[in-house]
Amino acid sequence: MSQPADFLPTVQALVQCYQAFEAYSAASIRALGLTPSQFDIIATLGNTSGMTATELGEKTLITKGTLTGVVDRQVDRGWVERAAHGSDPSCQNVRQTKSGEVLFAKAFPAQMAHLAACFADASTAEHTRWQTALRALERTFRKEQP
Repeated sequence: MSQPADFLPTVQALVQCYQAFEAYSAASIRALGLTPSQFDIIATLGNTSGMTATELGEKTLITKGTLTGVVDRQVDRGWVERAAHGSDPSCQNVRQTKSGEVLFAKAFPAQMAHLAACFADASTAEHTRWQTALRALERTFRKEQP
């Protein structure tokens, strides 16, 4: 069984990697005039017919309490709208408006190009190694969930 001295450096490396990624990613998103949460919703809803708030929360990195406020502000800006969900009148579907689709068409490719530049020098073998290691770590966390 591993001791804290064994796994703490792994946790620190994971956190530092995530923080570095967030900082790199957020700089580009902010240059587009968006917050990371706004971009997350725009990117998640892009090329879809919309989804419920529950589905949106499951597919984004935004907590439920924050999600409502971010969606409200995007409704105010005209980027998304809420509509009745076909099968459940008490449930609402969140979907992009035409303005939101235009924003997605501009912001998503710009962000993907920004991220691609960061990975441009990595070989296919490096990508495969990283993906394998990250998926193995993910499985470790998932098997420990109740």
